Amino acid sequence: MDLKDKDLLSVQEVRNLLKEAKEASEKLAEMDQNQIDRIVKAISEAGTAHAAELAKLANEETGFGRWQDKVIKNLFASQAVYEAVKHQKTIGILHEDRERQVWDIGVPVGVIAGIVPSTNPTSTVIYKAMIALKGGNAIVFSPHPGAKKCILRTVEVIAEAAMRAGCPKGAISSVSIPTMPATQELMKHENTALILATGGGAMVKSAYSSGTPAIGVGAGNGPAFIDKSADVHMAVKRILDSKTFDNGTICASEQSIIVEKCMEQPVSEELKKQGAFLLNEGDTKKLGQFILRANGTMNPMIVGKSVAQIAEYAGLSNIPSGTRVLVGRETRVGEGAPYSREKLAPILGFYVEENTENVLRRSIEILHMEGAGHTFSIHAEDESLIKRFALAVPASRILVNTPGALGGIGATTGLFPALTLGCGAVGGSSTSNNIGPLDVINIKRVGFGTKELEEIRREAGSVPEPSGVCTLGTDAAFVQSIVERIMREIG
Repeated sequence: MDLKDKDLLSVQEVRNLLKEAKEASEKLAEMDQNQIDRIVKAISEAGTAHAAELAKLANEETGFGRWQDKVIKNLFASQAVYEAVKHQKTIGILHEDRERQVWDIGVPVGVIAGIVPSTNPTSTVIYKAMIALKGGNAIVFSPHPGAKKCILRTVEVIAEAAMRAGCPKGAISSVSIPTMPATQELMKHENTALILATGGGAMVKSAYSSGTPAIGVGAGNGPAFIDKSADVHMAVKRILDSKTFDNGTICASEQSIIVEKCMEQPVSEELKKQGAFLLNEGDTKKLGQFILRANGTMNPMIVGKSVAQIAEYAGLSNIPSGTRVLVGRETRVGEGAPYSREKLAPILGFYVEENTENVLRRSIEILHMEGAGHTFSIHAEDESLIKRFALAVPASRILVNTPGALGGIGATTGLFPALTLGCGAVGGSSTSNNIGPLDVINIKRVGFGTKELEEIRREAGSVPEPSGVCTLGTDAAFVQSIVERIMREIG
């Protein structure tokens, strides 16, 4: 099959899937909350039952991360997300405000396009299908070519379970010939009501420029500040736990550590104690040249790889066996400063600043360079300092004393459990939420009349005239004299 034939076949497949999905969405729109909830529960149970199988498939196909951690991510999507959404009202009348006499009514958007990354393929499918169906929507997935097999298998598992629970055929499906023209057709087709885009920056930008309403999330590049009020042992433990979970493939994971000068030694010593390796200047430069490609984007060879694999690829010969994370000293941000960038791997940048004011400035600088609106972590017991940073940093998730990867998605915090994390307007996203079912429905408002025009007029008439404002009714003779003077001057 030549490239042209493949593109044509993939586009036609998308059109067929969208036709089925549109028909399915119309049937879903007629279901009540109980019927929808039975389908969502079936997705949860199927994801749970197949969590290990799908994790191993994802690891084998992509080569990213650890399958054991991917099991946890699949269970998080299947169970934690389900527990958060199972009692949510998403269909019909959601709320009646008796005092204001307003009703909120949930309405499905229709067909959702689900763009799936290779870093978290199976868990993302389970999660997106669950929130889409909870809202009464159909969903068509566009898989990353590098994770096609595991994504198709996940769709098969949950679609079959959903249909056994009463879900119409075609409500959960996936493109089997992933091409760029197919993804473009999926995003731009008239049957697609909303795009849920998780992936690289180019994909997210494409989603927002498609002409279809979209929820897209950008890169994460969260700094982690360890303050002098922190429990240093626990702060380092949480950061390393986060950065080694599935070899750093969750975008909310920490990308750099920032400390004051007075904390450099205790934090460095604790990093070493807990299995991090602080690179010397030569190895820092050598690894730095491997982190990014020539075009300035992250080198895919580091993504989700172990320290041993990365060291071998980058030519680092003195890394001790059992090293958990590689740490490189950085002093700059932006071009030519690879440790200041997103690294979906067990690699951290390390910044040392003179004081907390400089730490704050550096954190803001890093986030504005890459990762604006995503995630920032702080380890501290000083609540006033936490508030100061929370108010100032351009991040949608401010995580306090918790592993970034797991805190950001809501596994170790009270945030809504989600695998799509909005970055807000500052990050080029349409929302700053952890995306859930209420983000993928429309809400109609029913408003009962509470006033008549006469009442509004009476209220307006009772408002006193602003002082110092001249009106025609104030002094007709004065106004007339002004008009005559102007006429003389221009005439």
